[in-house]
Amino acid sequence: MPVTRPGAAALAAGGVLFLLYQTVRPYTGETGMQGAATMASSAWVASHTMAMAAFVLVTLGLAAAHTVLRTRTSATAAVLTGVGAGLVLPYYGGETFGLYTIATRALRTGDPALMTMVDDFRYGPVAATMFGAGLTLLGAGAVLAAIAARRSGALPAWPFAVLAAASVLLIPQFYGPAAVRITHGLVFALGAVLSAWYLARRPAAAQVSALGMTA
Repeated sequence: MPVTRPGAAALAAGGVLFLLYQTVRPYTGETGMQGAATMASSAWVASHTMAMAAFVLVTLGLAAAHTVLRTRTSATAAVLTGVGAGLVLPYYGGETFGLYTIATRALRTGDPALMTMVDDFRYGPVAATMFGAGLTLLGAGAVLAAIAARRSGALPAWPFAVLAAASVLLIPQFYGPAAVRITHGLVFALGAVLSAWYLARRPAAAQVSALGMTA
């Protein structure tokens, strides 16, 4: 089976899961006992788990796109998104399971002071730096994938450009209200699904060209 088809399926699934993350994620406050109720909810764990799966699947999808584009730029895009996802996932793991544990303990003991550990984790210098760097690399990788698609002509560039625009906004969207974040998830999903649709229609590079990798 050509790698493009499972890769396209991964890319589409990643986009849908990211939209579900932004939609299912509770937006009911993240401080004090209200924050504890938010982070101790099953929706918190489920949505953030979806986000982690989304980053992995989109990375696999862009790697599959490289088998069609076969340029140095698309190869760099695949590497950057892979490294970016690797840097982002530990932070998301802490958000998903670590904050859930803190919040659950706060609710059980009735001690809101425990919730001060949330910011201790989120704004720890190593964790925050890894997270920011990872999101930046994910955005850069998506931009390079769109550039590679435009240069090669093997895939339409515009759906990759939509995905790239959403990926570049991964950091600023965190500071928006629920409506902004859900809209961002919709744009991300749209770019991923449309890119996947075109990718699924193309055979692997070995069946397209024997010219090898270009710039």
